[in-house]
This record gives sequence, structure tokens and C-alpha cells, in this order.
Amino acid sequence: MSSQETQRTWTFLTNHAQVLLCLAEEPDIRLRDVAGRVGITERATQRILAELVEAGYVKTERVGRRNRYTVDRRHAMRHSAQLGHDIGTLLEALG
Repeated sequence: MSSQETQRTWTFLTNHAQVLLCLAEEPDIRLRDVAGRVGITERATQRILAELVEAGYVKTERVGRRNRYTVDRRHAMRHSAQLGHDIGTLLEALG
């Protein structure tokens, strides 16, 4: 495997973080568009969204024929290394 191929096998942010960033930046975005931006399937995007909603990071509201997503920026980050930090801190740093 070349060093260029190795560089493409990992990223600094998980797909969950990428989806969360998309939803925070554009609350009315279609999941199809999120999938395209993140580079994953629409089905994977739906699964990640369901996990984020279940964990309380995102709320979904139906507005007409579309969904609107609200990210709870005060929700604590999950990893013990980020104790005391909330999602808003991450979004501000990356936004």
C-alpha cells in the first residue's frame, strides 16, 4: 500500500461528527445532501441521524414536507477525554 493510499484510510472526524456538523450548519438540509457531503450512503446517514437523535444530540421537526434539525449544543461529548466539553465547543472550533 502506498503512503497516498494510507492517507485516505482515516480521517480526523468520524462520520457521526461530519453529519452533526452538516446539520448544525444547515438545519434544513436534506439527508441526501448530507450523505453526499460526508461521502457515505443515504442509508448510513439515516442510521447515524437515528443514533444522534436517540442519544439526544439532535432533534427532528417536520416542517411541511421537509425536516428541520436542531443540534443540542449543550449536550456533553461522549468520550471521557472530552469530559467537561459540550458539542457546541466542537462545533465552534470546526465552524
